[in-house]
Amino acid sequence: MPVLAATNLTLVHGHNVVLDSVSLSVEPTDRIGIVGRNGAGKSTLIKLLAGISRPDSGSVVLQRGCRSGYLDQSPRLDPGDTVRSAAARAFERAHRLQAELHAVFDRMGDAAGDQLDALLKEQARLEAAIDAEGGLSAEHEVARVLQGLGFVDAQFELPVKALSGGQRARLALARLLLEEPAVLLLDEPTNHLDIDGREWLEGFLADDFKGAVILISHDRYLLDRVVSRIVEVEHARLIDYPGNYADFRRIRAERRLTQHRAWEKQQAGFKKEAAYIRQYKAGQRAKQAKGRESRLERAKEHALERPLELAELRLSLPKPRRSGDVVASARGISKVYPRADGSGDLVLFRDLSLKIQRGERWGVIGPNGAGKTTLIRCLLGLETPTSGEVTLGAKLDIGHFEQHRAVDDPERTLIPHIQSRIKHQTGGEVALSEQEARNLAGSFLFSGEDQDKQVMVLSGGELARADLAALLASSKNLLVLDEPTNHLDIPAAERIETVLARAAEDPKTGRKTEAVYDGSVVLISHDRALLDAVCDHLIVFDGDNAAVFPGSYTDYKRHAERAGTPAWSPESPPRELPAGQKQPGAVDPNPDQPKAKSRFSWMGLDAIEARMGETETKMGELDRQLGDADIWKDVEHANSVTEARDALRAELDELETEWLRKSS
Repeated sequence: MPVLAATNLTLVHGHNVVLDSVSLSVEPTDRIGIVGRNGAGKSTLIKLLAGISRPDSGSVVLQRGCRSGYLDQSPRLDPGDTVRSAAARAFERAHRLQAELHAVFDRMGDAAGDQLDALLKEQARLEAAIDAEGGLSAEHEVARVLQGLGFVDAQFELPVKALSGGQRARLALARLLLEEPAVLLLDEPTNHLDIDGREWLEGFLADDFKGAVILISHDRYLLDRVVSRIVEVEHARLIDYPGNYADFRRIRAERRLTQHRAWEKQQAGFKKEAAYIRQYKAGQRAKQAKGRESRLERAKEHALERPLELAELRLSLPKPRRSGDVVASARGISKVYPRADGSGDLVLFRDLSLKIQRGERWGVIGPNGAGKTTLIRCLLGLETPTSGEVTLGAKLDIGHFEQHRAVDDPERTLIPHIQSRIKHQTGGEVALSEQEARNLAGSFLFSGEDQDKQVMVLSGGELARADLAALLASSKNLLVLDEPTNHLDIPAAERIETVLARAAEDPKTGRKTEAVYDGSVVLISHDRALLDAVCDHLIVFDGDNAAVFPGSYTDYKRHAERAGTPAWSPESPPRELPAGQKQPGAVDPNPDQPKAKSRFSWMGLDAIEARMGETETKMGELDRQLGDADIWKDVEHANSVTEARDALRAELDELETEWLRKSS
């Protein structure tokens, strides 16, 4: 029996039909993900299910005796509560029921006969209600849930009025989870969660929560792990798909292909009829043509809709100028602030060394407030580290996407806005024609109608998408992106991934595919799917320090789980290193043993970096030769090129070892 049933819901705003006679049935253990483009009606649907909004027609019925819980984006919390007491309000109803139960026990002492029977029935009712509320034993869960969502013990006694907006949103989510309603309605619950918080929430919803979950989220990893059913909101209708988000993408692509073929066949039929009508409407068959014209008009009234097709990206970005081989390097940098209360220093990171090379994609991850943005500002020279040295490479054109961006003319429409942003970011060196700007906007999923909207009416996600499009078209050879997908829907985030993705090897041909964006990327993000699709290096903050991990996010998690320790710790170096090379930050087990010198130990750091650049250039040339199928017609020549490439790789490993030794 459904715990929640919505039947024939219709909602119209002005001339816009948001939902058109849609129905949804929710079983007690369902895990449903709601997806769709921004503005499609996802949040509207979930508010109708929660009873927050009323439909123009149709009904929503919740099973008798059950409660639903809705996560409000603007939570109402008592400013006088502490963090702990605000979360514990989840058990207020259980406490009231317990007080009523004690009163019943008191009355039983003097009751007899029918009165006692009535009190026994009341006792059974109250005990059942307490059990339905989760009982009183669940109160110990307060600390566990708060910690899982990113609160530390020292914050438990903070007053609610001292919390930031993001902290209040997390506190409201904690209280809702503790309430354990029969149906949990969550609209973007990960908005203010870092990666650890997202993974904890995934585990809680997948393994601990016993009721039904209806979830709107742009976090694809969350959808993949938690949900077993996807409902897409499109054209004011609901389309049901079995499985998680990965299943949805596959099935949807198959449906789209079938729909597109049917639409094309129908359009071909319309064109054929129109050609007949044009040919014969003025001749002997005019009467017949007239009749066929009427039938064609009627057919068009009931024609198939063209499927919303997110076509393959066809985007040619202007090629940025080639930067130096080393984009940025940091040698032993630290950032330390004195605490306001005089209790010592706040260390964001200490003795961090790294080197970003041309074409690499670096992700920066860690808890909120750990110092990720500060590190990026230090690397860009916008802030001075407390100690250590940062060196930016040669011929850099840096494009910086920040979370808070100003709009110079809100009355301007989208296309002039994109043109203006590109012109401003390039000092007038790059100017797009209107058609070029429209093509660019279309590649970033702005339809013809959207392209003529004023900037002031764009959503946060639409504005972010427009600014990202302008930045990518501005010929920058280093992109520094701070949470670029924060306000993007899933299709837009996937489009950004496609543009930023590094060159990859085609599993069928073995050849490397070219990257759409030919530059270097430094990316701060909590979006694990984006990190996996784009990044080949990570800078990981753990709340106490930061360290480098060479690999993708999945590589990092896999290694951390296998080692049982942080992926960068001295006890678990992230990858097998060449003989003699020490992982950055690793503890030397034999500190007093003399170290063997390498053949490059006489070089200074600048000379080593120059030699590394030359070696990489030579390797690139050999890689291009080995990528040509004709080379393998001469096996001896191919083998000699392969051996030369291997020798250069070994040389580069030695150079990197020496660079790390000298810079640490």
